[in-house]
Amino acid sequence: MQLLILLILSGIMFLCIRTKKLTIPAALLAGVTGAITLLGTGWVGILSLLLFFMLGVWATSHRKDLKAKITPEGTHPESRKASQVFANGGVAGIVSFIACLDHSRINLYELMMAASLASALADTLSSELGMVYGRNFYNIWTFKREPKGLDGVVSLEGTLIGAAGAGLMALLYACFDKMGIIVLLAGVLGNLVDSILGATLERSKYIGNDVVNFLNTLFAALFAGVWYLLVLLS
Repeated sequence: MQLLILLILSGIMFLCIRTKKLTIPAALLAGVTGAITLLGTGWVGILSLLLFFMLGVWATSHRKDLKAKITPEGTHPESRKASQVFANGGVAGIVSFIACLDHSRINLYELMMAASLASALADTLSSELGMVYGRNFYNIWTFKREPKGLDGVVSLEGTLIGAAGAGLMALLYACFDKMGIIVLLAGVLGNLVDSILGATLERSKYIGNDVVNFLNTLFAALFAGVWYLLVLLS
């Protein structure tokens, strides 16, 4: 079964390269991440990764004509680079790799992996679809109205869509474990952290968007991990 899934992953990688959804290095990294996730966190890991990937690709492509008008270049790039793949899925891959080495705490690692992807999905959906369906946009740090598309600018609609994305990841995780609510909370809070970092450190040019995305998924994973340990100790 694992061999079949790896073959399917290879097919998806090839398709992404042909359709220019991913660059060649990005597709290779995505394939390696998928393989590690499968080996480390099994079905819950690979299904969570596929859910994030499919919804992320769809959200990025959705109404790209409208999004293109927001950027100075007049385009909305769909092709993802290796750095972007790692920024969104790197934490899930790292946690899954640790699970390969320490299978005795598999429940902890599965939870942290799912939480990181819930945050990545919430961020992707809220930013990509928020630009399309949002009405009023505010700087999350100053609460002042600002144009959509700027770092750290959010809308109510985008925030709710992001929460729905985290909810989908939580529902998937709930099919394997009862702590789905933690995945939801981690995803929503991770998306909030992403917006705050975008409005502050990213705007000030201290960090780039890839670092912001990595940090929000790392925060979500650590939040879920700490919650798990607290429940375990209580």
